[in-house]
Amino acid sequence: MAEPNPVEDFRQALEAGLRALGRRPEFQLSYTAERPACQGDVARVPQPGRALSPEQVAEARGWADSFALRRRLHDPAAHAAVAVGPGLAREMLNAAEQARIEAVGGRDMAGVARNLRRMAETRLRGDPILRARGPEEVPMATALQMLVHERLSGEAPPEAARAALDMVRGAIEAAAGPHLDALAAVQDDQAAFASAFVRVLADLGYADADDVTPESDEGEDDQAEDQPGSDETGERDEGQESEGDDQGSTETRSDSEADPSEADAEQMDMNLDELADAELGDEGEDGMMPWRPTLPDSRVPPDFDYRIWTRAHDELVSAEALCDPEELTRLRGYLDQQLVHLQGAVTKLANRLQRRLLAQQNRAWDFDQEEGLLDTARLTRVVVSPEQPLSYKVERDTDFRDTVVTLLIDNSGSMRGRPISIAAISADIMARTLERCAVRTEILGFTTRAWKGGQSRESWLAASRPARPGRLNDLRHIVYKSADMPWRRARRNLGLMMREGLLKENIDGEALLWAHERLLARPEDRRILMVISDGAPVDDSTLSVNSGTYLERHLRQVIDWIETRSPVELIAIGIGHDVTRYYRRAVTIMDAEQLGGAMVDQLAQLFDDEPAPRRGRGRR
Repeated sequence: MAEPNPVEDFRQALEAGLRALGRRPEFQLSYTAERPACQGDVARVPQPGRALSPEQVAEARGWADSFALRRRLHDPAAHAAVAVGPGLAREMLNAAEQARIEAVGGRDMAGVARNLRRMAETRLRGDPILRARGPEEVPMATALQMLVHERLSGEAPPEAARAALDMVRGAIEAAAGPHLDALAAVQDDQAAFASAFVRVLADLGYADADDVTPESDEGEDDQAEDQPGSDETGERDEGQESEGDDQGSTETRSDSEADPSEADAEQMDMNLDELADAELGDEGEDGMMPWRPTLPDSRVPPDFDYRIWTRAHDELVSAEALCDPEELTRLRGYLDQQLVHLQGAVTKLANRLQRRLLAQQNRAWDFDQEEGLLDTARLTRVVVSPEQPLSYKVERDTDFRDTVVTLLIDNSGSMRGRPISIAAISADIMARTLERCAVRTEILGFTTRAWKGGQSRESWLAASRPARPGRLNDLRHIVYKSADMPWRRARRNLGLMMREGLLKENIDGEALLWAHERLLARPEDRRILMVISDGAPVDDSTLSVNSGTYLERHLRQVIDWIETRSPVELIAIGIGHDVTRYYRRAVTIMDAEQLGGAMVDQLAQLFDDEPAPRRGRGRR
């Protein structure tokens, strides 16, 4: 008889609860040591320890309950249709909707409410609200989410965030208190709740008052007079009218913002609660690790202006300058030791890529010729039909364009451990393979010099903290191998990625521009830029004083410009996060050990394809 397994029993019970609460028999549950998430019908929640401590059990249940309730109570298409554009207003709407889901879901089930409270405490651990020292540093999306949940559920906000929340509570309630109080009456109706919350945004100056039409005013008044239903009907009618009628600038603005909102619908299904968080951490061997959010598709508005507080403290450095030769040798040895069993598999893949590239460069055949080498593959035709003539083939040279490949590797803290080790060894083997095929390779990395802003933030604080300063951290761009450096000289440099304390935060948009500019300066005819990342850009200092999608919007702006106007061919590999939402040519892998194969496949496919017509060598 098998011994009882409490952990397995807990897993089965939790998955059954997920399906029952979400009313989706196809729901599946998996466990992760990274950020909990739900994509499609697969939910990933924190893995509790074998001891099944009450705190870890409640946290896992809380995430599972949150995902299940979102499936059950949330309509992503209706949410995306709300006339609120991208940016901070949309983040606030997302946060309020998550508060509504959790309040309604926990209202009649005390156990679910208890689990959700534990999950909310975990979600709050890395939120910038815990580090706010003044009202201007309090993230409004988080503050509104807490205030909305307080009014809908009657529960007090988490103790850790109360001091920061009190910094802005008075101003918010003075401006929008009555409309915040009115949300409780419509919490069971998503459409009515969203319309009512737009009033709150208008009170706070984050939405146009014109978005709240007289019809919705009358609807809420009627509802207050015990006439339910009229408010819901009025909101649905005004939603249809805003799409169908042309009534000047207000409708024009709403229409222009509807497209990006509709594009958000699918992804927002599970991740809207994550938008208000600049970063979250999971407890691991190295303590708090930055979380990489999966943001919705918030397309860059045409007037988006990316700003940088200061470039004075940015750093462009070679790997040798960050580490002495002895330590580099030790780190490289450590890297090789960590991945002995993996190196053979990746090397086999690299050899396959090498054979394909050399075949393209050196050999191709014209078949069905009247003379040349006998084509033995077609002899069966002669055997079957002796009247058929013999077939010959002729070898010819192919036109293989002079090529350079840049591997741009995310050096953020969330890559720490196995992902960054496999990225380093894969880049090393790709560089060696491509060098054998006369394809120059450059290996670059990007991170920041410090956590939480560094000297840039100190400069901003000394300047009395002006509003919306833009990027607020010190960049560190690392050259591990230049395109002209032989592989044997650069091999040791890749060990730097193993150095403790190197991996911090990441600002992908500027890193992409940097790598792109280096490629444009190269003389090769064909330029390929491969980005290896595990999620969206995250810099806590920047996101705490700008909108939560500030860095993500800039990344989209840069990607769109490269893909539509640059001669550089851009491809991306995402580790654990969907990067196909950012890049046209991309692949997402769920296990870092798949990275080597994904790199080989992407490069092989790119070399198999005809290169795109060359465009102008414009600079951004």
